[in-house]
Amino acid sequence: MKSYQIAVIPGDGTGPEVIREGLKVLSAVSRLEGFSLEFETYPYGGEHYLRTKEVLPNSALKEFQKKDVIYLGAIGHPEVKPGILERGILLKIRFDLDQYINLRPVKLYPGVWTPLKDKGPEEIDFVVVRENTEGLYVGKGRFKNKGTKKEIAIQESINSYKGVERCVRFAFAYTRKRNKEKKLTLCGKTNVLNYAHDLWQRVFNKVAKEYPDVTTDYAHVDATCMWMVKNPEWFDVVVTDNMFGDIITDLGAMIQGGMGIAAGGNLNPQGVSMFEPIGGSAPKYTGKNVINPLAAISAGQMMLEYLGETKAANRIENAIQFITQNKLKSLAAGKMGYSTTEVGDLVVKHLDGVR
Repeated sequence: MKSYQIAVIPGDGTGPEVIREGLKVLSAVSRLEGFSLEFETYPYGGEHYLRTKEVLPNSALKEFQKKDVIYLGAIGHPEVKPGILERGILLKIRFDLDQYINLRPVKLYPGVWTPLKDKGPEEIDFVVVRENTEGLYVGKGRFKNKGTKKEIAIQESINSYKGVERCVRFAFAYTRKRNKEKKLTLCGKTNVLNYAHDLWQRVFNKVAKEYPDVTTDYAHVDATCMWMVKNPEWFDVVVTDNMFGDIITDLGAMIQGGMGIAAGGNLNPQGVSMFEPIGGSAPKYTGKNVINPLAAISAGQMMLEYLGETKAANRIENAIQFITQNKLKSLAAGKMGYSTTEVGDLVVKHLDGVR
């Protein structure tokens, strides 16, 4: 029997609640498909930091490197200064484990409301491949004359040939494997960002020659946002840099129904990857058993697909689609018609088909 070692970081706020439901679904589907999952839970997050002043020790990163994947709930605590947990946990894991791809499916499920008029599941089904370890997020920059009226703040976007190429290559291979329209769009700003996005365009054009079966396209980031709202069906796979990817994927989450359904993966195809729901810790809902767990369950589905357990992943996705279409009144917290626990139970109930 195949066995997978999974590091679990429930995190803050409602993170533990949604991860609980995700683990419930993962355990159930693994029994159905005949493989085993071994979970090890880690306490890192806001409460741990407030209690110990420890964010994420290097010893934990060494343990993560021995796992197959990481399953993350949410990071963010109202009593911890913004940036401490985000940089100390999220970005530290991404950078230190070299999770250089952020993969964000934008898929509207049946029965889920979208703010886009006259658009449905057939029109909203694409994937964003975001470079995840370079760009503006490297944290390079400096101040000149800080605190004076002559102050200048400089933030540098660092883009290496190696970093851009491996992201672009992943995107081309993913587009081919996805095998839908086999169309890859580069999202950038070549008319203004003359250095960084000139590099992106040149690398994109070079790698494209190795994928003659993939149709290529280019769109400035502002145009990408416009077309995601007006004609989302134009997109199949989009590849972009770290900052633009951060922006357009949140727009993508909104058109697929909101943060309650959006999931993502931070991938190192040669190492350890991490999967998470995109919504935050939502502290105001903590302990109320009303938060929507579907994003966390979807993150688990992505994780299994990444591990090669395609049948199990398909079972989860089919169950999610069934309950969004036939069971839930809304995806909003407290308005689903079911509790957090009951939504997890519904997914488990429908893993072996419609009842």
